[in-house]
Amino acid sequence: MIPISRPLIGEEEKAAVLAALSSGQLAQGPRVREFEEKFAAWAGTKYAVATSSGTTALHTALLAHGIGEGDEVITSSFSFIASANCALYVGARPVFADIEPAYFTLDPADIEKRITPRTKAIVVVHLFGQTCNMEAIAKLAQEHNLAVVEDACQSHGAKFNGKMAGSWGTACYSFYPTKNMTTIEGGMLTTDDATVAGQARLIREHGSPKRYLHERVGYNFRMTDPQGGVGAVQLQKLDGWNEQRQANAACLTEKLRGVEGVITPPIRDGGQHVFHQYTIRARNRDAVIERLTQRGVGYGIYYPMAIHQQPLYQQLGYDDHLSNTEAACREVLSLPVHPSLSRADLDCIVDAVASR
Repeated sequence: MIPISRPLIGEEEKAAVLAALSSGQLAQGPRVREFEEKFAAWAGTKYAVATSSGTTALHTALLAHGIGEGDEVITSSFSFIASANCALYVGARPVFADIEPAYFTLDPADIEKRITPRTKAIVVVHLFGQTCNMEAIAKLAQEHNLAVVEDACQSHGAKFNGKMAGSWGTACYSFYPTKNMTTIEGGMLTTDDATVAGQARLIREHGSPKRYLHERVGYNFRMTDPQGGVGAVQLQKLDGWNEQRQANAACLTEKLRGVEGVITPPIRDGGQHVFHQYTIRARNRDAVIERLTQRGVGYGIYYPMAIHQQPLYQQLGYDDHLSNTEAACREVLSLPVHPSLSRADLDCIVDAVASR
């Protein structure tokens, strides 16, 4: 069986966990602080604040920017539901813009159409390892005085015109086991804004700057020290793993380009794609899935249903029609691209997709 993803946990990660356990410091402590410092340096931002998940990082980001009741937050409906639910958590209303069909990321022109006097933020989603067109979106945000929150949960190390995903605004990362790097579970918020960073630290720890003093409503969104130790080790390996993902993706694209009914994922001009997922469009998706299954090749459909079509959002009264988003849901199919694939694995994947 060739799995769609495979977490890479080595002896160094195991040693980091054992060291944290032996230290007696299990909750947020020195290993988390070290991970934050290293991650901020890697991401090219002034501050990094570790959290318990990518979802809590998104929640924290909107709270830190003062987004709340009556506000609107523009985001993508072609994403994991947390990209939109973070607005609901703070009492705001998610507003969905359509995607660019080639890249599966938010269309700046459609974002602009959705801006109203109530709009306070744009939650951009750098999907599958590729960034949005951040220069166009940053320009829109500046013109309309909007906060930019980057959902970079799938795009650790992606770049646009040489600038790292996560360094255009306040960014949120996930370290779930399937991501390009993991802390088993966990997240990170990055920013250059000292006020946002300070508020994020309060929010993740019950609104408390020091023990038993509470300045605002907060939560327990902390990362544990064993997780911080794993993160620091994984971060050292991330760039090499991303290079292997890119090499695997290039191999798949070379061999699948021109296969009837299949569109391979293009890379945006000026972009550096880190291929969290290798996502094709398949005209006859069910037939391709059948062949993958017969050959023991894992796959994923990210996402079979748009967020605005989910029962929760139907109950909330959403009746959007987003043609590019809905078409993508019918056609997308993600293939294994993770760093542990062998050349024989890649050949098997290609044969399963291309055979008739």
